[in-house]
Amino acid sequence: MLRSTLMATAVVAALLAPTTAHAVPDAPSGALTGAALGSTASGDGIPALTDAQGRTLELRGWNLADKSHSGDQALSGITERSFRDMRAKGFNFARLLVFWDDLEPRPGQYSQAYLRKIDRVLGWARKYDVKVVLDAHQDVFGPAFGSRGIPAWATRTDGLPFTPHPDDWFSEYFEPAVQRAFTHLYEDADLRRAQARMWRVLAERFRDHPAVLGYDPINEPMGELREGEDLPTAAQRIEREQLTPMYNRIADAIRSVDRDGWIFVEPTPIVGEGVPTGLGRIDDPKIVYAPHFYNGAMEAGGDYDPAARWIENYEQAVTLYPKQYKVPVVVGEWGPLNNSQPNMNRFYREAMASLGRYSSGSAGWEWCYGAGYCAVDATGAFRPNKDLTAEPYAEAVAGTVRSSSYDPAAGVYRLTYDSPTRRGSLVTELSLPPGAWQVAARGRAFVWHKAGGRAWVIAAPGARVTVTVTRG
Repeated sequence: MLRSTLMATAVVAALLAPTTAHAVPDAPSGALTGAALGSTASGDGIPALTDAQGRTLELRGWNLADKSHSGDQALSGITERSFRDMRAKGFNFARLLVFWDDLEPRPGQYSQAYLRKIDRVLGWARKYDVKVVLDAHQDVFGPAFGSRGIPAWATRTDGLPFTPHPDDWFSEYFEPAVQRAFTHLYEDADLRRAQARMWRVLAERFRDHPAVLGYDPINEPMGELREGEDLPTAAQRIEREQLTPMYNRIADAIRSVDRDGWIFVEPTPIVGEGVPTGLGRIDDPKIVYAPHFYNGAMEAGGDYDPAARWIENYEQAVTLYPKQYKVPVVVGEWGPLNNSQPNMNRFYREAMASLGRYSSGSAGWEWCYGAGYCAVDATGAFRPNKDLTAEPYAEAVAGTVRSSSYDPAAGVYRLTYDSPTRRGSLVTELSLPPGAWQVAARGRAFVWHKAGGRAWVIAAPGARVTVTVTRG
């Protein structure tokens, strides 16, 4: 500890005098942290996600899901290997699926065993320095319809019919019983209270966990269409009249026990087709807009069609809400089913560039070892084109970002930022994917290399710093 303190003091002294950049190996741990800084922007009018030190955050990662196991076996499909392998490939973020039906199997009875299972998974995240958002996941509402999410005891259908569609599960959202169940969840006072209490339990348990960045109150919320409504009109009404007050209720419940965690709010999944959301203002200072980024044709296994301009239309529509309400964006799910189609290489390159223009990060669907959506195969090697998600990036920037870009063809990442002029962290953290990478800094800054594909840049207060990361 004394050696680290002396080294940090020497570095600060050197940086306070005009000098050229140097490369310094073996960075000390815990150096140079302090008070929060002002917010910065990622994109035109969209604020950046920040940490407790005020540094601009970039989240790159994957969803971690175990939908197959519940009860005593809940979360058994998620292992330490996932966090170790994700971090080794340069990813720092996981959206962890948790299920209300496992947490509260009977009204008012919360499973301590399930909370311990979540805690075990979060322990692995902490070990490998992966930030986690807890996602209260639902697919087709919950177990009453053969899926996971809202408990059966909280499912009210008014006797309306439900017909399974095993070959097209998403169409089950439009079954009358499922749609009515959403209406009751949003409108029934006792179910509102139950959902808020469930979130209070989760937030109170994990508010101080160092791996937990925040909370995602409900995955891909849907609702009930009214007679004569088309889908975009219904989605915007549901978002405006039902989701907005729901998020405000849940935010209040979380804030009663946790003042610091970010709250990730989702629109309906219809935004994936370039439909602007109808969500209103969530009255909380730490809201993140967390849309999903899926295309219907690609979800069915089809190829990317650049001529359809889906990415451009999505980006134009999805950025309206964060610009209006001044909240950061983190895309909670994305990634096609069939990654071997001819245009998928182009898709990943264009999607990564688009996400970099307006978001503070994203979580691909999903980190698993197999086929389909899985990021890697059974050996842990990237599946076709998934390797394009692994880029150099700045996990945390101490200061105001002026520009950030990556040229995948040249293998060059560039970051320019202004370090803070008042007290605050001076440590910018870089993540490097597997391979040989050279890191250089211009301005009054040092580069300190860490093990495991990490590097730190330490800058003098008020310095304009340009970092260049080069492959090979």
